[in-house]
Amino acid sequence: MANVVVIGSQWGDEGKGKIVDWLSEKADVVVRFQGGHNAGHTLVINNITYKLSLLPSGIVRPGKLSIIGNGVVIDPWALINEIGTLRGQGVNISPENLVIAENATLILPLHKDLDLKRENALGDAKIGTTGRGIGPAYEDKVGRRAIRIGDLANPDVLDQRVNSLLMHHNALLRGLSSQELKKDTILDHLMEVAPKILPYANTVWRLLDGARQRGNRILFEGAQGVMLDNDHGTYPYVTSSNTVAGQAAAGSGQGSRIIDYVLGITKAYTTRVGSGPFPTEQKNDIGNTLGQRGREFGTVTGRKRRCGWFDAVLVNQAIKISGITGIALTKLDVLDGIEELKVCVGYEIDGERKDYLPASIASQTNIQPIYEILEGWNESTFGARTWVDLPSSAIKYVKRIEELIEAPVALLSTSPEREDTITVHDPFAD
Repeated sequence: MANVVVIGSQWGDEGKGKIVDWLSEKADVVVRFQGGHNAGHTLVINNITYKLSLLPSGIVRPGKLSIIGNGVVIDPWALINEIGTLRGQGVNISPENLVIAENATLILPLHKDLDLKRENALGDAKIGTTGRGIGPAYEDKVGRRAIRIGDLANPDVLDQRVNSLLMHHNALLRGLSSQELKKDTILDHLMEVAPKILPYANTVWRLLDGARQRGNRILFEGAQGVMLDNDHGTYPYVTSSNTVAGQAAAGSGQGSRIIDYVLGITKAYTTRVGSGPFPTEQKNDIGNTLGQRGREFGTVTGRKRRCGWFDAVLVNQAIKISGITGIALTKLDVLDGIEELKVCVGYEIDGERKDYLPASIASQTNIQPIYEILEGWNESTFGARTWVDLPSSAIKYVKRIEELIEAPVALLSTSPEREDTITVHDPFAD
């Protein structure tokens, strides 16, 4: 049985929540493998809306094991609040159906404070971080001074880890002319939250290895998108983790052989939250129309998303970098009624044509998109569940996208409801 990795092929917000929920019905295990509570997935099931940040989307389905892997940075207080919110919606959550990797890194209040202070200090050059402490937590992880879930079980170890952490952070705070942190305050907060989190802690790599050997179907759920990857995205306007499919293995303690199929969630147009290059952005009526129809506001932050035409160059690059097998094309219905559609098929940079996104931020900023014009359609595609329900021009649009990105459309989503999905190929069938 195939194991499937779901990632975003653009800058995030492609509609991964619905697709992961749709796939999770067939999965036995659902795993989050990177990011933190800066990610937001919205699920609509039987007219009930669930908003998730840290919890895997499979948590709302009975009989599924949900896992938060070692590649995720975890704010324990945010996680407890999220669990409480879902329990209030009738979702059962216990150590029986939720497991957290004991070697996952914690986000502390000091990370959030540092995140906000540094972002504010950047002024107009700010990155566009959510201010939730994700970046500083990953920095501490790489710097080998982080506190991990398993440390909460041993007060002596925790005391040593906090000493190591404060040696770095208080030096930073002194440099920012800010008040230094007190060790006892941090320890008190951690000891208070420990008994609420530790029951979920376990050795995730062993659990997943056992699931694989039993032939269980495993669904790996990514956050953000490939173009926000710390190595391969529009650096420095990126997230602090690797968002490509290969991170599913590293962020869960599994070898690369665990991955059988990579599904790239791809919006029928393009959006971005925060700062950074955006070649096809439309700061006009088209951009406003896409934003209003698509309800383009962040699940976590509520920030308005920037909107533009579909960028085939960008998605093609994401497909090559991440080994995407097929895509799930979402929000096709948002394009209904737009007479003329544009698709970016190349870039012009300083008079030279490029068929890829250069790594240089200077080159990215100077991109002039080269467009191909396609015929729009007046009929509604909202809620379509078969190809015959789609206008011929919509089908031509989808087929042209397939040609340009060099990957097939496996799933086509036509509304937030999970049933409104046209299945071309079931990723789990491989």
